Amino acid sequence: MAIRFSYILAAAIAGGVALWMSSGTIVVGGQGANENSVPPPAVRVEAENEEAFPVRVERFKAQLRRSYLDLRGRTEADTKVEVRAETTGQVEKRLVQEGQRVKSGDLLCVLDRGAREARVLQANAQLAQAQLDFEAANELSGKGFTANNRVAALKAARDAAQAELREADIELSRTEIRSPIRGIVESPMVEMGTILSVGQICATVIDPDPMLAIGAISETNISRVYLGQPARIELVTGDVVEGKVRYIAPSADPDTRTFRVEVEIPNPDGTVLDGITALTQLKLPEQKAHYMSPAYLTLNDNGVIGLRGVDESNTVVFYPVEVIGGDTEGVWISGLPEEATIIVVGQDYVSAGKTVKPVFETAEVN
Repeated sequence: MAIRFSYILAAAIAGGVALWMSSGTIVVGGQGANENSVPPPAVRVEAENEEAFPVRVERFKAQLRRSYLDLRGRTEADTKVEVRAETTGQVEKRLVQEGQRVKSGDLLCVLDRGAREARVLQANAQLAQAQLDFEAANELSGKGFTANNRVAALKAARDAAQAELREADIELSRTEIRSPIRGIVESPMVEMGTILSVGQICATVIDPDPMLAIGAISETNISRVYLGQPARIELVTGDVVEGKVRYIAPSADPDTRTFRVEVEIPNPDGTVLDGITALTQLKLPEQKAHYMSPAYLTLNDNGVIGLRGVDESNTVVFYPVEVIGGDTEGVWISGLPEEATIIVVGQDYVSAGKTVKPVFETAEVN
């Protein structure tokens, strides 16, 4: 039986295919797979994902830090009295000048006495007459020549005369306007010749010692303030003074929801003036915190501010933190462990739970 040529050709092709497959060389997409071939894109991406992402890190250690609670406000004299006239009259004398220091009881202004001296003389004469009448009646009553009710009436008349004299003396004394406190006379002061009515101001006297630093604190921080709390006051003039909290408002302002706080500043030499802009810093207890650049801060997917660090297994960890202070060079952070390894470059390209390749640097903490 003759073997057809087509059978021979088919057997040759089948043998060639079997030999090629047994060699292990497979052509995919027109390229043969060998030791120098490039893997497909999907394989390359998966391989890249399996490699740890390199990040730069620094190790930070907590430090003891004294923080401050800032209150912005102004200075205010503890005692400021507007000395007012208690009677009507023309200013006849002005015994002090603006800026002059006075003591309690010092004479500031003298008003025209007018008819007040005459009223005092008249009241004295009436009292003398009433005293004589009473003494005579009392003597006659002892001998039985005058009724007791007449003696009582004359005694009442004498007492009334004494009261009238006292009133006239007081009215006359009101022409002399005196300082009720020690302090400094503030400008402006009443001019000579001015007619003052009852209640009008002769002069204003300020007692600068002690001086107060007035500020307002939010309801969220009021629990951190206490009486006697030490304070540091920076004045707009550049001076820095010390003081203590002496008053905390028992209720908040209904509009701002803040509490008034007064800090007492010893001011015997009067160097701290009234009405100066002041920054009051209330000293808080010491606490541990970390100092670093604000550039290291980031946000998580929920918008929480924090820092990304790495743990012992090089896994990314997110630490929610609070900024408790700072300056032009860095910020103070609370909320971190005692020692923490923080990502300082690349923190925005990794997420919590991802394994990274940390590249360490020595942290320089001021």
